[in-house]
Amino acid sequence: MRPIVMISSWPPRMCGIATFAEEALEFIAKAEPDRPTHVICHTDGEGENVHPVIDMDREDWYGPVVEKVRELDPEVIHIQHEYGLYNYVDEEGQGDGNRGFLRMLEELSDFPTVVEPHTVHGRMKESEEEFVRDLAARCSVLFFKCHYQKWRLEWNFSSRGWAMPENIMIVPHGARPDRRWGIDQIDDLKRELGLEEFIDKRIIGLVGWIQSNKRWDVLTSMWEDIYHEIREKTGEKWHLFAAGSMRDPNHKPDYEKYVDELKLLEREGMARYFEFVPRGEIYYKVMAICDFIVLPSLDETQSGTLARIIALNKPYVTTAPMEGLTAQTVESEGGAMFTTKAGLRREVVRLASNEGLRMRMGNNLREYLDRVVSWEVVARQYHEAYRMAAAKVREGKEVYIRPEF
Repeated sequence: MRPIVMISSWPPRMCGIATFAEEALEFIAKAEPDRPTHVICHTDGEGENVHPVIDMDREDWYGPVVEKVRELDPEVIHIQHEYGLYNYVDEEGQGDGNRGFLRMLEELSDFPTVVEPHTVHGRMKESEEEFVRDLAARCSVLFFKCHYQKWRLEWNFSSRGWAMPENIMIVPHGARPDRRWGIDQIDDLKRELGLEEFIDKRIIGLVGWIQSNKRWDVLTSMWEDIYHEIREKTGEKWHLFAAGSMRDPNHKPDYEKYVDELKLLEREGMARYFEFVPRGEIYYKVMAICDFIVLPSLDETQSGTLARIIALNKPYVTTAPMEGLTAQTVESEGGAMFTTKAGLRREVVRLASNEGLRMRMGNNLREYLDRVVSWEVVARQYHEAYRMAAAKVREGKEVYIRPEF
């Protein structure tokens, strides 16, 4: 039986795409357990059936990829795309604009290919529009995460006199269906994490990689006032639980500023900073002990953090308008949104003061997970796309996916 081959960054690389791809492939394999799976990745990837041949120091990095694909002879090639993963930079510091990626697709045109880009915005730069047009023309099926991205692209393309691609399929960011702990298990999780001081206490979480664009300081800078307001309204002490670690050294100044603010709050008994690497099962356990999550962000369009929030059915507060974060919040009815600091304060106080609201949002997320974004649902959509891609390449049957409007 021909394998499924995924091309992507891959663990142990500290990369959101690598984590996404690892989780996605787990459920792709479960949906068709007799079919083997292989990964072609960058030179720092490791694991069984993992082939680390992508060397971005080479201008022709795609050559060994094409060679390995032909050796594996796959049923379909599933490619995770983010511009930085495949951008060759020459000795003068000039990037190739992902031309090598498009060349790779051309050389693999005799195989069914599906491409899953992780950077798609409502308003693209001219170079991004041109890349997406070329990408859609060269792959069998192109995945977008959210419906608005597709109908917005139709508007963008029509304004330039371009035909709208007919092979764009909406497949949402998957979320695990198997990481839900009951209320009676939360205290044991706190003990396991060494957080006994939070047993029987209310927790608001800031969880994930600590980056400048996540803007933890928006909440920490006014947490003292929020803490006292919640206590006055509810009679309860709610603690801010900020948990994560720095991934990119370029974010070190903001990381240090955020941690310094948290340490001050910690000394006042209002907060706790918890250092951990947000990967694997511990990521879910740290989120699970929170009553709700705050996810401030400046530029995330599809957030792995939000996928974990949904997986755990945790009510949340996030920034708006913010592309995929807003879209999934509207669709799921599982979170609240803010556009100003005053709005963030209002929503945090509202969720802390209203247990019924938190329960309704959590139930909405449970239904949204089971019906729309569970990896089990998403994996079935992937396999449907694989069949369409194979029919296009091997039978000449054109892919046609209805427009949004």
